[in-house]
Amino acid sequence: MPELPEVEVISRGLAKALVGKTIESVKILNHGTVKMPWHVFASRVAGCSVSRVHRRGKLLIMDLGEDLHVTFHLKMTGRVLAHESAISPDKHSRVVFGLTDGGSIEFHDTRKFGEVRALSTAELEEWSFYRKLGPEPLETSAADLADILVGRKAQMKGLLLNQSVVAGIGNIYADESLFRSGIHPKAKASDLSKETLENLFVEVQKVLKQAISENGSSIRDYVDAGGDAGGFQNSFKVYGKKGEACPNCGETFESGTVAGRGTTFCSNCQKMSD
Repeated sequence: MPELPEVEVISRGLAKALVGKTIESVKILNHGTVKMPWHVFASRVAGCSVSRVHRRGKLLIMDLGEDLHVTFHLKMTGRVLAHESAISPDKHSRVVFGLTDGGSIEFHDTRKFGEVRALSTAELEEWSFYRKLGPEPLETSAADLADILVGRKAQMKGLLLNQSVVAGIGNIYADESLFRSGIHPKAKASDLSKETLENLFVEVQKVLKQAISENGSSIRDYVDAGGDAGGFQNSFKVYGKKGEACPNCGETFESGTVAGRGTTFCSNCQKMSD
């Protein structure tokens, strides 16, 4: 599933390609993708101009004026692509927006898990998924993020993956951040000092910024708004490296399941407590 860096890269690419352009038509090719009455979705969107494209957590948001927001939850395989011309949809095209300049916006989703909505500002703010999102890790200080975790008895990886605790972090960036800060994914926040937790979020911010600068991570399906793959997977230090040698100490990386997700770590370098 695309995480914060991938969605940020997509939003920036779409903003460059789409802001100021007007949607002329809406073609819904899979009604299950649109999580509201499809005719309401189409009637709300057609004729509107794109005023902004941005991100909240892992959610991609395309603003149409001040009070209408098209939200794309990409889930596992969703892609939002900007095309300079009209396209011939393929079997995985779910929603296609035709633009008045002849271009198009395509929501492409192989697994059909992705979701699209067109919501007013009030509806967006009332949507439980959106309302429960935690603070943005790149817009909040490391000290303030650490304060959220101090004394909590849950495991660190589970806390990082919990979107109500901090928004946008998924499996890749949780593993990378925990390794780079020397914290075991099963460590409890209550067993770590405020200083250690603050350092974790310093590393979280570094990792996310580096990933954005390298166009995100392409493991399977992710591409940016122009269809280009990311490059941060070439900078992974731990994610997906089960059985390989730790670059810090030379011990073999271990793996297991933490918070329901496959997890790779170094039991020598990553501590359970202070």
